[in-house]
Amino acid sequence: MLLNTDHKSPNFDDRPEGANIDTIIIHAMGYKRDHALETLCHPNPENHGPVSAHYLIDHDGTIYALVDEDKRAWHAGLSAWQDRKNLNYCSIGIELLNHDYDFDAPFDERQIDALINLINDIKTRHPIKDELILGHDQIAPGRKTDPGPHFPWEKLRKTA
Repeated sequence: MLLNTDHKSPNFDDRPEGANIDTIIIHAMGYKRDHALETLCHPNPENHGPVSAHYLIDHDGTIYALVDEDKRAWHAGLSAWQDRKNLNYCSIGIELLNHDYDFDAPFDERQIDALINLINDIKTRHPIKDELILGHDQIAPGRKTDPGPHFPWEKLRKTA
């Protein structure tokens, strides 16, 4: 894995005591890499409040580690899945860069391979069940549409 630890986000806090990290939320950003890093690592980015993710994956497969997994990154927002709400407390957020702001472009193969390797690595540290690897659109329907229609869920399910 090409892991870059040069960028750290200040946008996190402690997870609630006893929180079990058992979910991965996959996101997409239609930004250039520098803009995405600025958005995820700035305490008050332009046009919205502070946001973050644990990881950002560039088109070439480089993985940026932004927030330590034991901390709560601010990526899910208003979210719910099954009987749980506010999924930031139990999840790891992974952002993927996309060539299109509306996520209408396919993801790069190196990027998806890096995502699969990262998920498999995360699974060695946390009890992530396959059914709890979710898209942002699944936990915030009507509010979010990422990772979008070109995300290769089938490939992910077969290999992660």
